[in-house]
Amino acid sequence: MRILMAGASGFLGTRLVDLLTADGHEVTRLVRRPPRTADERQWNPSAAQLDPAVVAAADAVVNLAGAGVGDRRWNDEYKRIIRSSRVDTTTTLAITIAGLPAADRPQVMLNSSAVGWYGDTGDRAVEEDAPAGEGFLADVCRVWEAATRPAEDADVRVVRMRIGLPLHRDGGMLKPQLLPMRLGISGKLGGGRQWWPWISMEDWLRAALFLLDSDDVAGPVNMVGPAPVTNAEFTRELARQLHRPAFMPIPALALKVVLGGFAVEALSSSRVLPSVLTKAGFTYRHPDLRSALHAALEE
Repeated sequence: MRILMAGASGFLGTRLVDLLTADGHEVTRLVRRPPRTADERQWNPSAAQLDPAVVAAADAVVNLAGAGVGDRRWNDEYKRIIRSSRVDTTTTLAITIAGLPAADRPQVMLNSSAVGWYGDTGDRAVEEDAPAGEGFLADVCRVWEAATRPAEDADVRVVRMRIGLPLHRDGGMLKPQLLPMRLGISGKLGGGRQWWPWISMEDWLRAALFLLDSDDVAGPVNMVGPAPVTNAEFTRELARQLHRPAFMPIPALALKVVLGGFAVEALSSSRVLPSVLTKAGFTYRHPDLRSALHAALEE
């Protein structure tokens, strides 16, 4: 399969490119700078500039582009970057796809979204048919997903991947917790009662390949593990596997000082279930947190 990918240099993208190429797929990467290798093509999503011929050459489009939500302290400027980095890329790809003759359009578009769509769900479990919640990330996800509409209206299969917390020691929500945990100066965030929708990196990658090949799956798909846990449970299991104590809770006020607006999202609860993946027949290699964390720490 010929796959065109945006966000190929990110935390998830680099690993997905490696897996796809190892499986024999041909991956072309979209970059904003001048291309340096034969598998790169330049685009400028901020100006909606993308050569339609680049898209027409692909069987599938995968869009993982977006500034990291936990990479910097949130202020108004960074919140603007979070939003535009997602909406501009998605809009440019979807409109370009829709503008192609039907015979030249890719068969499928896998587009990132996030479990932030649901907002704070408290203890209530939610599946893909739940409406968008409230808050900044929920608003971003609403606009982000809506930006795929031109491709969907052009009869291209569009999958909106509502990604949870992929577990890997080199990135995501796990990496910043490892050093303080190993030093014995970490613990649950706030009250620790908020639900965390984790997924092992291996299962996230396998699910992405599964969705590329599943012709009958479209629309929103929760890319999370089947057994969400609370932050307190997550912290206890991580401490157990690292053989370290976890008795120093991080107060909500301290998080707000360090993280700014992102603290609200870090303390929110997302009890999200992978209904679509499960019904479509996807099987997890790491269906429980213990197995997923063990794999993440061994990778």
